[in-house]
Amino acid sequence: MRKIALITGSTSGIGKATAIKLSQNGYDLILCGRRADKLDELKNLLSKNGSVHTLIFDVRNKKDVENQLNSLSNEWKNIDVLVNSAGNAHGISPINSGDVEDWDSMIDGNVKGLLYVSKAIIPQMVERKKGHIINLSSVAGKQTYPNGAVYCASKKAVEAISEGMRLDLTEHGIKITNIAPGAVETEFSEVRFKGDKEKAKKVYEGYEPLLAEDIADLIFYTINAPERVTIADIVIYSKSQSAPTTIYKNKAIAQHKV
Repeated sequence: MRKIALITGSTSGIGKATAIKLSQNGYDLILCGRRADKLDELKNLLSKNGSVHTLIFDVRNKKDVENQLNSLSNEWKNIDVLVNSAGNAHGISPINSGDVEDWDSMIDGNVKGLLYVSKAIIPQMVERKKGHIINLSSVAGKQTYPNGAVYCASKKAVEAISEGMRLDLTEHGIKITNIAPGAVETEFSEVRFKGDKEKAKKVYEGYEPLLAEDIADLIFYTINAPERVTIADIVIYSKSQSAPTTIYKNKAIAQHKV
């Protein structure tokens, strides 16, 4: 019997790479995102591998999350894998000059949005005594860095939520995995720098960063580990990165904001 995976933030980056990886390996998919055109494009690409259903919503909007997830037909309601990939970083500045709207976007998306989606999915997992939830945090959730206090706080919250989920849900047969990537070359920096592509490009110059496909491979491994195994918490760096803010670029250490 084919398993169903629901992936938030599936229109780009890690979410999209994960959708492709799981589709290629026998999973039916519920793809969630804000951009209808991107969802349709990905659905058309992956439908040759299996069934694909799309839901258009912003995880920050509680009502939309509830309405869309409650709209799932019976054939789609028994979700085996939830990948909470949606998230964002907005701006980079000291706490005293931070933009409150940026703070709201990060907390609403990275923390509250993850909770809204999980809240809608967890009850059927508890009822069935099975399921696997993958939460994407960041190495920013392991170590706070200057000019990133609120983003780091939001990812520390994901770490705490993952730990709490594991404490609360293991007795119901549900696995929880927290994955904390280092520098991954996606649209992440472009969003953070407000669409400044040149500034975003410089983040990944001088070394070979992780790719979204690397995280997708790790997610696939995690959810296909033996039933007796729970991979609880993983940090993944590129070969050039040794700590959240330390990357060796062209043999020189560069301080890097993840």
